[in-house]
Amino acid sequence: MSDTFGQSITLTVFGESHGPAIGATVTGLAPGVPVNTDFMRAQMDLRRARGRISTARTEADAVRIVSGVYRGAATGTALTLLIENTNTRSADYAKMSDLLRPGHADYTAYRKYGGHQDARGGGHFSGRLTAPVVAACSIFTYLLRQKGVVIATHLARCAGVDDAPFSADPALLTQQAEALNRADFAVLDTARGAAMTQAIEAAAAAGDSVGGVLETVILGLPAGLGEPFFASVESTLAALFFSIPAVKGVEFGLGFGFADRLGSTANDPFRMQNGRIVTATNHNGGVNGGITNGMPVVVRTVVKPTPSIYKPQQTVDFIAQKNAVLQIEGRHDPCILHRARVVQDSLAAFAVADLCGRHFGTRWQEETPWNTD
Repeated sequence: MSDTFGQSITLTVFGESHGPAIGATVTGLAPGVPVNTDFMRAQMDLRRARGRISTARTEADAVRIVSGVYRGAATGTALTLLIENTNTRSADYAKMSDLLRPGHADYTAYRKYGGHQDARGGGHFSGRLTAPVVAACSIFTYLLRQKGVVIATHLARCAGVDDAPFSADPALLTQQAEALNRADFAVLDTARGAAMTQAIEAAAAAGDSVGGVLETVILGLPAGLGEPFFASVESTLAALFFSIPAVKGVEFGLGFGFADRLGSTANDPFRMQNGRIVTATNHNGGVNGGITNGMPVVVRTVVKPTPSIYKPQQTVDFIAQKNAVLQIEGRHDPCILHRARVVQDSLAAFAVADLCGRHFGTRWQEETPWNTD
């Protein structure tokens, strides 16, 4: 099993949804890097379940740092944090332990681990494992903000409702990103956000669930990060985003929209602006040849509807080897987009930190080796 990602820095996650605790370990932090626990708590709060559009399972998600931090700063050794699971109801899963849940990893986990996996609440496959990801990556999100790099995600589409688009104006785009990072429900148009909420609640009332699209923008990156092939900006971000449960597609810039373009309308013309090389458009989402070009990095993920729904579903009893009908019980999110957006922000921050480390070494953590004007 591979639970670790990263080259210049690494992130390891561990634990199960209904186990005693979940956690993460980070290596590669330079000594003295600030670990702002107030900011960490604020990031964790953005992931918290709220109201009828989220699961009824609520966790305190108190983060306990057990190594690698002294007097509010990284020591330079491995940083490990723990989050206790305090609100589990494993009996809900015992009743259907022999039934494969459609859309879940029950069957594939059984085939891979031969029945030794912890199936309660999805075990290690659960979205619960994103909690330590957010906690650990808050260190990089905070560090990058001090260096002028801002990352923000909005619900570009949810339950068939589209949000307003990101602005092409740099100043307005920065304002939008900062507003999203203060919002509990991350949309650019509050009226459309209200329509999304209504659609989520309607699906929940019907025992169903909804999905959508998350769109992330990364502002303030220098040109030159990334590699042409196996460690490109796209492959690094996509690998991390595909680790988010329920993400089934990733695209950059126009993404699949390039299929209907001519080269003359797909290319981004270069021009000079205030002494800097920029592009007149940003169809390529801030990346050329796998390397950042200094424009905003724009990436979208599609998130499938939460597979745990309360409608009866056809399945298989894998112990008895016969067809069966599944009626799921327990507490489940009718939609995860509004909670997943901070997870996407967090993994984007980790990706950028790793890319910076590959290019600048640990120096970037201690100073800012690029022009932030």
